[in-house]
Amino acid sequence: MANARTATLAIDRAFKIAEVDPRIFGSFIEHLGRAVYEGIYEPGHPKADKNGFRTDVAALVKELGVPIVRYPGGNFVSGYNWEDGVGPVDKRPRRLDLAWSTIEPNLIGVNEFADWARLVGAEINMTVNLGTRGPDEARALVEYCNHSAGSQWSDLRVSHGVREPHRVRTWCLGNEMDGPWQISHKTADEYGRVACEAAKVMKWVDPGIELVACGSSHSHMPTFPMWESTVLDHVYDHVDYISLHSYFTNYENDIDNFLAKSLDMDAYIRTVVAACDVAQAKHRGKKKINLSFDEWNVWFHSREDDKKIAPWSEAPHLLEDIYTFEDALLVGCLLITLLNHSDRVKIACLAQLVNVIAPIMTEKGGAAWRQSIYYPFLHASRYGRGTALQVVVSSPRYDSKDFTDVPYVEATAVHNEPSNELTIFAVNRDKEGDMDLEADLRSFANYRFVEHLVLENPDLKAVNTKNKETVAPHPLAGDKLDGGRLRTRLPKLSWNVIRLKG
Repeated sequence: MANARTATLAIDRAFKIAEVDPRIFGSFIEHLGRAVYEGIYEPGHPKADKNGFRTDVAALVKELGVPIVRYPGGNFVSGYNWEDGVGPVDKRPRRLDLAWSTIEPNLIGVNEFADWARLVGAEINMTVNLGTRGPDEARALVEYCNHSAGSQWSDLRVSHGVREPHRVRTWCLGNEMDGPWQISHKTADEYGRVACEAAKVMKWVDPGIELVACGSSHSHMPTFPMWESTVLDHVYDHVDYISLHSYFTNYENDIDNFLAKSLDMDAYIRTVVAACDVAQAKHRGKKKINLSFDEWNVWFHSREDDKKIAPWSEAPHLLEDIYTFEDALLVGCLLITLLNHSDRVKIACLAQLVNVIAPIMTEKGGAAWRQSIYYPFLHASRYGRGTALQVVVSSPRYDSKDFTDVPYVEATAVHNEPSNELTIFAVNRDKEGDMDLEADLRSFANYRFVEHLVLENPDLKAVNTKNKETVAPHPLAGDKLDGGRLRTRLPKLSWNVIRLKG
């Protein structure tokens, strides 16, 4: 403690960023690897329900409080015929999935996934295929899902035993259409035109839906951010959000540089916000286009192993990253960044949810367990509901390979007025020692200390397994709160959740 550095925070209840949209704690299930089959769905498992859904997995998803799940892709969707996944299961075709070189048995489709979403208390963020298909199939799917009855596609749903419509509110207009890897990859103008026409007919079927246009696949695409600008020129009048995707790596095993990568996410968000605001100005519009960060996570551990998987297998072990403690720290930094942009980021989907680059892992016929990244996401989802506040951070800084002026302390705060709770989320990036933290909370002078949860581990490469949970939070003692001034310490390389209550 005597040799610790010092950081300060200032938080005032009057300085608000925005009300946090709960959908910022969304996730993603793609027909990829073992996300669906052997993930959420495994008939014959000892804990499977009558529909074949694993109740142990569902319990872990419900614990996370995920309010919305993007489905069914992902790259998969650009070659997907949604009609393959409805109707009698024994009549559904087995297809070659060209996106991932696997076999798709179509045992789970729209209706089954809607049943699972209800089981875990989540909405569906449905993605339509604008790769091999187009506006006609997109509007038919909206009709199938959302129209009550009395039309071709709604009556087909009823004939499949689903009388009540699913009422899917949020829809993505394709996936990563700027990527050469994407089935039916398009230029910005080609995509903008088809997305515009799909959006029109989808909203004519159901005017109450919200639409997400495809932004760049990531911020390092050669067409970024002109892609956003061109696409928004086409779709501004018809959509509500534009998407962002970003995955983070640590191939060089450089902890200082790795933990600074949330600054990349921050810059990415700011650039896309600027593109949205330019589009609004060009169209002389009153509508503000917001952001759907509908794919984000750490992803690099499994890439070499994935190259060894034979093509055309069913539910292979693809993209099964085993997450370390240091991955959890970056996920914490990324969550803080999303909350600090909650005025414009209204939807965000941790990609993905089960087995595939996921916080939850399963064993076929066996256990389900929490990976290291589960915990920061759990804490943010559980305690990050309310109003995000502007946090003024004064912290020592460092330079890394790709970044300068990186603050050792990354922080945000969320005030839940109905429950009179204030939660501070903070990451200490310092690998050398603890950080003394002094927080000015005078506008919360009547609040009392509740708890300080910490995720820390001396081994940056520590992982959780089905048999042992090595990376798990624990309470930290020693916080002092007096007259609206909080004094505490952030252990070196740690994720911290400090909770106060009025």
